[in-house]
Amino acid sequence: MGRQRKRVVTGDAPPYSRRDERPSALNRKEKKKKTDFGKLFINISIGLCIFSLIWFFYAVYMRSSLSKRVVTLHPSPRVLDANSTTAKVSSERFWGSYRPQVYFGMKTRSPRSVVTGMMWMRQFSNSDMNLRHTCEQGDRLQGYGWLMHDGLTFGVQEIRDNDFTLTTEFVKRVGGDHGGDWTWRITAKQHSSAPQPPVISLMFYAAADTQGSLQTHMEEKNRLASITGFSEELGNFKITFRKPVTGELSSTKYASYNYLQTLSPGLEKLTDIVKLSLNRRFVFSPPSGEKRHYIGVDTYKPPHHQNQQKAADPRKESDFVVHQVTVQTPFQIEVLFESGSFYNRPNQLVGSIMTQELERRKAEFNAKFEKIFGLESKGFSQTHIKFAKAALSNMLGGMGYFYGESVVQSVYNEYPLLYPGGTLFTAVPSRSFFPRGFLWDEGFHQLLLSKWDPQLTREAIGHWFDLMNIEGWIPREQILGDEARSKVPAEFIVQRNENANPPTLFLALQELIEQLSSKSDEAATKPTLPFLRRLFPRLKTWFEWYNTTQTGPKPNSYRWRGRDKDTNLYLNPKTLTSGLDDYPRASHPSADERHVDLHCWMALSSGIMASIAQLLGEPHQDYKVLHDVLRDNNLLNDLHWSEQHRAFSDYGNHTQNVSLQREKVYVPPGQPRHQFPVARLVRSVRRAPKLQYVNALGYVSLFPFLLQILQPDSPKLEHILRDMRDPTKLWTPFGLRSLSKTDPLYMERNTEHDPPYWRGPVWININYLAVRALYHYGNTEGPYQEKAADLYKELRTNIINNVYAQFVETGYIWEQYNDGTGRGQGSHPFTGWSSLTVLMMAEHY
Repeated sequence: MGRQRKRVVTGDAPPYSRRDERPSALNRKEKKKKTDFGKLFINISIGLCIFSLIWFFYAVYMRSSLSKRVVTLHPSPRVLDANSTTAKVSSERFWGSYRPQVYFGMKTRSPRSVVTGMMWMRQFSNSDMNLRHTCEQGDRLQGYGWLMHDGLTFGVQEIRDNDFTLTTEFVKRVGGDHGGDWTWRITAKQHSSAPQPPVISLMFYAAADTQGSLQTHMEEKNRLASITGFSEELGNFKITFRKPVTGELSSTKYASYNYLQTLSPGLEKLTDIVKLSLNRRFVFSPPSGEKRHYIGVDTYKPPHHQNQQKAADPRKESDFVVHQVTVQTPFQIEVLFESGSFYNRPNQLVGSIMTQELERRKAEFNAKFEKIFGLESKGFSQTHIKFAKAALSNMLGGMGYFYGESVVQSVYNEYPLLYPGGTLFTAVPSRSFFPRGFLWDEGFHQLLLSKWDPQLTREAIGHWFDLMNIEGWIPREQILGDEARSKVPAEFIVQRNENANPPTLFLALQELIEQLSSKSDEAATKPTLPFLRRLFPRLKTWFEWYNTTQTGPKPNSYRWRGRDKDTNLYLNPKTLTSGLDDYPRASHPSADERHVDLHCWMALSSGIMASIAQLLGEPHQDYKVLHDVLRDNNLLNDLHWSEQHRAFSDYGNHTQNVSLQREKVYVPPGQPRHQFPVARLVRSVRRAPKLQYVNALGYVSLFPFLLQILQPDSPKLEHILRDMRDPTKLWTPFGLRSLSKTDPLYMERNTEHDPPYWRGPVWININYLAVRALYHYGNTEGPYQEKAADLYKELRTNIINNVYAQFVETGYIWEQYNDGTGRGQGSHPFTGWSSLTVLMMAEHY
């Protein structure tokens, strides 16, 4: 058998194939099926890629769009017309003491106003540099603040600085097209304890702040007699510096004069510029006395940083002029501002003319104060009434007008953004420590100010709501402008749009509504209805923002966003957004939390929304339904009543067994300790947290009572009144303490560097709500009416007596009061919500 030969196929003839070598029909189908599946897989893959690309670009677009929302302003018409603060529309409010952060200064209600102010220093003192300008607690003044201020036309302030007192007075007179004239009078008197009459340098200044120009006019070689200037808002104007006298119309006193004319890149630089220009080469030589070298402004030389390249300040520089007068006490000096468009001026507002105007305004202030608050008719002493007038006046004198851009961020922004530039007319909590706007403070501020001047309250609320973005969010802390930003630690500057603040502006709106119903025929209240109509579109969005962004895990529950997340360093993570900072909440922040105070704020707000909507003829039923649900005491009990603790409580992932312990840092033998990290205080958790009611008794526990959500016959009211009156828990002779003495976190530090804040001290705003609630329950029929009425009298008396006593002793109204001694503590002066003491005195709730 021979070898099988290989067949060779040539040409185009198809090769012969055996039958058994042909593919079967089944195989052909399987091959086709595999081919179809392959094509299908490829098509699906291509489709998925296309879909992913579309989704990617859509997500990028949406993220870009969402990232812009935080800085997109609300589209509805502004509450306030853009010209509402101009001299032509509101000439009587155009000029004012709207610079609460300085001891004495004035500006206009315009974004880039020409600003005026005063600095001073004592010559020949032990301390070479004691320049006073911005309100600083470190200056250790014995007291400063407005004794009288009507918010419109005049103010009288007293500043006690060691061995002398400065009294600053101003009077305004409207006329012309640019806000009219004003005059300052500064009176310096030595204290009886001073060993010899102090020699003081007063430094009056004007700064153009990029708008306008200033020219100096000299006389007698080195005395700056006046400044003339021009700006778009002021037109032509003149500032005249009169010579010091021993008293009104008395002879001129000997004085030495200096002046400085330079440029400033920003208002926050003014103090530094003056300090860097001071020189000791000048001689003070009164006719009867020894010649002595004193410190005076000379030539300003910007600081030179050797071996350091410092970026040039990009801001436009503005004219800055300082007039220094050095004179021995006692003396009196007047500074006169005259508007160039005030053509029919009857006389100059100086000397006896100013005195007459000042006395007339004081008499009008006193009469109005008694008409509104009636403290004389209630039997208060003249010293108590003087204190109350000072409290109100400091609130009015603490109104500021700010312009600038907030720094904000949302979860869609990798970096903070600048909010659109805006203006804010607002009261400030503290001229020294918090000279800027705070959202939840402002609602309390306007409770008092609305009694005095409803128009001022309407304007302040309008300014706040005109800062709202498209989401309905208002940045809770307003740090507008370089001057304001220079006073704020960096970690507090960025505002985040998920963070709320208690909506206390509803309290002020409630007051305006009540005024409208009771005094509808009065000129002061008539503008409220059209104001509410303009406000309503933004008010709806604001309420809806709270009602959607701050919801809790269960239906009709609420949770504050923005709690501190670094739980390892905090004894109890703070909740700054609640306004109560370090008040104990759930030890381990989570989405399971329910916050009773926010529930009560929403119950109150929904009721006021229903009232406003009904008043305006707008749909109100949804607000009414929500209000009825949230104020249902059965729901409140279900969400927040702890039967174990017999108190209303937050709910969350919590353990009580925590403490701060010094962490251990291992240092190998022989190694230098300073090369290793410093041992910190960190939180030690001795028992794992679990979902439960937070067993903290204090202000948060009282909110169903404070905001009058509880029914007068609720048995829970009995427990609250008992806890309030218990000295081992909340009661003190000075007001209600913020956290029970029995609580494990009572007066405990929250971190190594954070002393207790809302963990014991007495706060006046919450005590005002408590007095207000006791007044309500004490005048409403129910089983606890008599108990509430008795507590009302006792608590009101305790608060008034202590705040007044501390004012007399220390010269200040304080941020908070020690629950053991009653002594004022924290920032001072704090004539923000602590001034609500006036409403307690007047029994205006």
